[in-house]
Amino acid sequence: MSPVVSALRAAAYEVPTDQPESDGTLEWTSTVLVVVEADAGGCTGLGYTYAHKAAVPLIESMLAEVVTGRDADNVRATWLAMVQAVRNLGATGLAAMAVSAVDNALWDLKARLHDMSLVDALGGAHDAVPIYGSGGFTSYDDSTLAKQLGGWVEQGIPRVKLKIGRSLAGDRHRLDVARKAVGDDTALYADANGAYTVSQAVEWAHILRGEFGVAWFEEPVSSDDLDGLRAVRERRPGGLDVAAGEYLPNPWAARAMLAAGAVDCLQLDVTRCLGITGFLAAASVAAAYQIDVSAHCAPQQSVHACAAVTRLRHLEWFHDHTRIESMLFDGVVAPSDGGLLRPHRDEKGNGLCLRRSDAERFRVA
Repeated sequence: MSPVVSALRAAAYEVPTDQPESDGTLEWTSTVLVVVEADAGGCTGLGYTYAHKAAVPLIESMLAEVVTGRDADNVRATWLAMVQAVRNLGATGLAAMAVSAVDNALWDLKARLHDMSLVDALGGAHDAVPIYGSGGFTSYDDSTLAKQLGGWVEQGIPRVKLKIGRSLAGDRHRLDVARKAVGDDTALYADANGAYTVSQAVEWAHILRGEFGVAWFEEPVSSDDLDGLRAVRERRPGGLDVAAGEYLPNPWAARAMLAAGAVDCLQLDVTRCLGITGFLAAASVAAAYQIDVSAHCAPQQSVHACAAVTRLRHLEWFHDHTRIESMLFDGVVAPSDGGLLRPHRDEKGNGLCLRRSDAERFRVA
């Protein structure tokens, strides 16, 4: 008989950024990591999300009541019970992030109980996951921008992304700095974080592709504006993909975005879209539409799930999250062989272990 989940714990850690950061629509100076641990059969599974500290009481009260006592092997049944439990809250936003962290921990727990790597427990379709370097914040000066993007290229990462959306003149200058820093052979991506109207986004699409050879235009308008995304996609120049989906809270929202013809590549976030279970369900919908998936952020949490996606394009190697995960976890994987992440196959579960002594000084819940 399979062991049952005996305990569920959560904690939040707020880590200051290494310098002030901003994109086209937001500014921030810290990031909150919410870590979940689930116990069963003498093993502990670890999962996490990037959310508000308010996720902690939600996890330790409502979700703990749902999860504790359930079969640790039957993760999907527990996932369904959690989704049903948060119905009146809405399986979106903070509730979806809380469910995601717990689901991620339960998959890690299951893999550890069976003495398997997480990628093997999920059924890996790939041995390695392509990545792209992501940062290039609008708050960076020219030197910082060039050093960060150029540094990724020196590491062998063949694609990099910067933020835009603050001003026509300022962003044009920053794009010029970025292109000179990475050279002509590196794929350059731009992320507006929903800063533009449709007409502005169409104008920018032609500037990005025609003047700077940008290949990826992320969230040119709000991800909630599916008609707007489709309009930009219909009017963009050839060679420029429109991408969105990082804020999608569940597979049903992903289906709506795909049905609207809104994107060339669907972004999914394993820490937001109801965890690994929701991520793989949404990725299957994308495969049915013959659309690739790109995983958003949280690379150490995402890499095993990415390796189980059939139509995978790449995973975002996001500056904030790579920094935090390296600071607080043992067992992180690093880029290699031209910007690939290779999930641990010789470790149990996701291979991660929280360094409590390092994390405790950042604890806020």
